[in-house]
Amino acid sequence: MRVAFSSIRGYFERLLEAVTIFLMVTLALLVLVAVAYRLAGHSLDWYDEVAAIQLAWLTYYAGALAALKRAHIGVPGLVNAMAPTVRIPVILLAEAIVIGFFALMGWLGIEVLLILEGDTMVSLPEVPTAFTQSVIPIGAALFIIAQILTLPEMLDEARKGKAHSATEGVEP
Repeated sequence: MRVAFSSIRGYFERLLEAVTIFLMVTLALLVLVAVAYRLAGHSLDWYDEVAAIQLAWLTYYAGALAALKRAHIGVPGLVNAMAPTVRIPVILLAEAIVIGFFALMGWLGIEVLLILEGDTMVSLPEVPTAFTQSVIPIGAALFIIAQILTLPEMLDEARKGKAHSATEGVEP
């Protein structure tokens, strides 16, 4: 089972890295093209709206990648200071709260998509607003998957008396 989780986690990490890199590169290219147009005395009517949406998408996908790498802010020292009998329940409670939050965000994201049904972007009327906002439930699902895929490692480390830290071993 652990091998399966590790393998799935590796594929999921590569997928998130690829999507994050793609979004970052295309956003940079979009900005460069927009700057070139403005220097030439023209402007892209849709640039501001598309760039803002693309930045939001990049934030959700990169955030899910950070969650998979456990690179978000944490307090491993606090968990390490706890008695071993308390450590596991506290980690499970914290994970349940995080997963619950993202489940709620995903559910409300779907509600937003239903409300926006039929609306389109202002500058690109052929693009549905629901498509642009679909990153909310998708991002929530990606975060939940990341939390679940890293939970076995977190529990192992807690049983051994060390909490996972993305900055572990890094000099200040």
